[in-house]
Amino acid sequence: MTHLKKYKFIDLFAGCGGLQDGFLQTGHYVDVASVEWLKPQVDTLRNRLSTKWEVEDSDKKVLYFDIQREEELFNGWKDTNYGENEGLDHLVNEANGIDIVIGGPPCQAYSVAGRVRDENGMKNDYRNYLFEHYLSVVNRYQPKLFVFENVPGILSATPEGIPITTLIREGFERIGYEISNDLKNDAKIDASLYGVPQVRQRVIIVGIRKDLTPEPQTLLKLLYKTILPKYKTQTPMTVREAIGDLPKIFPKFDSESHANRDAYTIPQTSITWHSSRYHSLRDMETFRLIARDLESGEKKLQNSKALTKIYEERVGSKSPIHRYHVLNPDEPSTTIIAHLYKDGNRFIHYDSQQSRTITVREAARLQSFDDDFDFIGSRGSAYQMIGNAVPPQLAKRMGLAIAELLEIL
Repeated sequence: MTHLKKYKFIDLFAGCGGLQDGFLQTGHYVDVASVEWLKPQVDTLRNRLSTKWEVEDSDKKVLYFDIQREEELFNGWKDTNYGENEGLDHLVNEANGIDIVIGGPPCQAYSVAGRVRDENGMKNDYRNYLFEHYLSVVNRYQPKLFVFENVPGILSATPEGIPITTLIREGFERIGYEISNDLKNDAKIDASLYGVPQVRQRVIIVGIRKDLTPEPQTLLKLLYKTILPKYKTQTPMTVREAIGDLPKIFPKFDSESHANRDAYTIPQTSITWHSSRYHSLRDMETFRLIARDLESGEKKLQNSKALTKIYEERVGSKSPIHRYHVLNPDEPSTTIIAHLYKDGNRFIHYDSQQSRTITVREAARLQSFDDDFDFIGSRGSAYQMIGNAVPPQLAKRMGLAIAELLEIL
């Protein structure tokens, strides 16, 4: 398939750029602008665009700003916190318009876990309504289509008692776009089927501008059921295949090292972000115990009851959920989450000799980031960026499928 032109996109709620990195990897797209309001993510994305993709003026094209301040976002701003920029209108006009908007509002408010933790079921959470700002951008620039990524919880979220998917569908219909009328069967996608070594369920909502085709539903069905599945992998990649070749990081069990918070060897490698966070002697021994149980094939300590008991015995407090989990080397990883920045106890390395949780680079690989993808900021920020990102491999395959759809429109 030959592409005579490259499609121009804006990325909203861009994070560190996992979604756009995948789109750019296809060779079919040009990045016109990205919007993000967290500084480490902005710094990381600007760095990636300039070093990997040779984007000039990445400082201008990655808009460090709050999308809720729409008028300034479009027309430009000068701000003590966010600096200054000429605004989205300027960048879009310079590019002579755009073809596509990509991105997904922060998903905490749509996640089932988030709703369970919040006493009001997150009904009052402002993040429930960030999609309205996404809607405003789409309405203003009228792209041919949009790609809206989120968690499966969006399919069941009902702030104000109305399904969020109804609000999204009606919102886009008002401005002339149509999304699938069967999101549950069409839009739910498992990243492990698309080159990501991780079981990660996501909802990817694609909307088509209605004036471009008399049959938007037919085209959407074609995308989800015929075009996108062509990019599936034959067999899911395992944790061992993803991270097994990285240099080993061995624990130090002597108290003197721990007194200096020096608990692990530093591997000789040019690969960035591959060093272990600090773990106490108690935690290291716990990790080794649980990993050995998996290695031996006994698997007596892998169920939630046994893991909860270990936590209570070792930590001395009760927990309603089991706090430990060893990644099975022969399966895709469990879902990488932003909570990793707080602790990695649910992401313990399968090698008992290493007695540790996964490094930033291992988390990045399990999210399908390339090793040359650098994260700017603290270790905590890096874990958070990775956990919140769209896996680039899933994004790449989605980008390839979307390019085929754009050819039809």
